[in-house]
Amino acid sequence: MKNLLYLSVLLVFFSQCKSNAQTPDPIPAHDSLKIESKEVNETRVINIWLPEDYTTSGLTYPVLYMPDGGIKEDFPHIANTLSEIISSKKIPPHILVGIENTERRRDLTPPTQVEKDKEIAPVVGGSAEFRAFIQNELIPEINNRYRTTSKKGIIGESLAGLFVMETLIIQPELFDFYIAFDPSLWWNDKYVEKNAPNFLTQFPTEQKKLWFAGSDAKDIYKSTRKLADILKENAPENLTWTYSDEPKEKHSTIFRATKEKAMIWTMNEYQPN
Repeated sequence: MKNLLYLSVLLVFFSQCKSNAQTPDPIPAHDSLKIESKEVNETRVINIWLPEDYTTSGLTYPVLYMPDGGIKEDFPHIANTLSEIISSKKIPPHILVGIENTERRRDLTPPTQVEKDKEIAPVVGGSAEFRAFIQNELIPEINNRYRTTSKKGIIGESLAGLFVMETLIIQPELFDFYIAFDPSLWWNDKYVEKNAPNFLTQFPTEQKKLWFAGSDAKDIYKSTRKLADILKENAPENLTWTYSDEPKEKHSTIFRATKEKAMIWTMNEYQPN
């Protein structure tokens, strides 16, 4: 009975931000493509939003990658927000690349030793394969099809935020900037939080940026605040970071409430060339 209750709470938690009533976001003009992936052994749908001046400028652009990047997921509201803050010159133009979900809880979670974690979906623990897909198949395809600079980042919330934070500590060289909202740091008995100090000693020498936030969700803010304390003591000089403590926001509201300031703080220095 306890396990059933635990699972029910988790399912409500994960679906809360997706099911929260919202006015449908306008779907912006975008490209879509399919990649036959060997890394995850399936076809993946990719959505690409281009800044307004892309077709006329001849410039190359930094790229923001996002899990949960389907048309019926978070892609429209992130693309529309990017369009607004680029038009108002709060950040330079960027390309947005959204990865549509197939098995979200598989792709965005690392392996876990906690049996209750494994109850959230038939298959979990596929983040390494998903990261390999991004690195070895998606990024090269985007670089081949579009005019891109070498600068790139990743944005995500909840389990996607966990994926963002895990990537930062175990493969920080993959991206230049990282944005995570309410990352599910409780996963695998707080593995990311507990192992961050050790991984940070192996951090690369290139400059990186991190913005992350925690809501009032009890199992979230304890870990995000703890991770902020860890970064205060252990972050290397070349990791520029900030933590946004958001006790007035819920897990279902934090993404939309803080996305603009997150992107402005993180992405304001990456210029087209």
